[in-house]
Amino acid sequence: MEKSIENIWKEGFLKSDALIAPKINDLYSQKSIHIIDKFKKMFRINLIAIVFFSFLFLLISYFIGIPIMGIIFFVTLLVLVFINKGLLKDLETIDKGENSYQYLKEFNRWIKNQVAVNKRISTFLYPIIFMSFILGFWFKDAKGIPLGERLVTKILISFPDTYLIFGIPLIGIVIVFLILGILAFFGGRIYQWDLNIVYGRVFKKLEELMTDIENLNE
Repeated sequence: MEKSIENIWKEGFLKSDALIAPKINDLYSQKSIHIIDKFKKMFRINLIAIVFFSFLFLLISYFIGIPIMGIIFFVTLLVLVFINKGLLKDLETIDKGENSYQYLKEFNRWIKNQVAVNKRISTFLYPIIFMSFILGFWFKDAKGIPLGERLVTKILISFPDTYLIFGIPLIGIVIVFLILGILAFFGGRIYQWDLNIVYGRVFKKLEELMTDIENLNE
């Protein structure tokens, strides 16, 4: 029996869908790979920039007479880079495969883990950086006497009843610990804010792409 016009139209649409679907999947797969490759490139550049900056800061701190600050800063940032290089290796193991949505989900899982790790690190990172500044300037040579001792001497001249602990004014210790506590408490939020500035657009494109694929599969 000859096919009716209605059946011919239906078969035509089915064949058209069969041709279009692989093209759409291929398009989303290419977009997924492009977005994630862009993130990897930015991530590597960011790590290289941190290493370069830490070396530069170490040299500058030496020449301006605050090497303690530079050394602490340098070691802290290198530890940060080392941890994130390990995370980047984990990202490289994600199989691109043929399913772009699964690839994006795996990448999204990796992102959440990377953010969680760095948030925990930031709880210590910012307080350590702050303390590197304090120690650096405290022990800075000021005409043969550490700058911190000169400062304490001036305080004692103006306020002779100032209570000292190990030669440091108690009020100064309280203020430093208060700032350290604030930095530790807000460290994760500071990191999240910094992350959004650097990678915000990439994350937005990732979210939009995942939404598109989910809507397509409904």
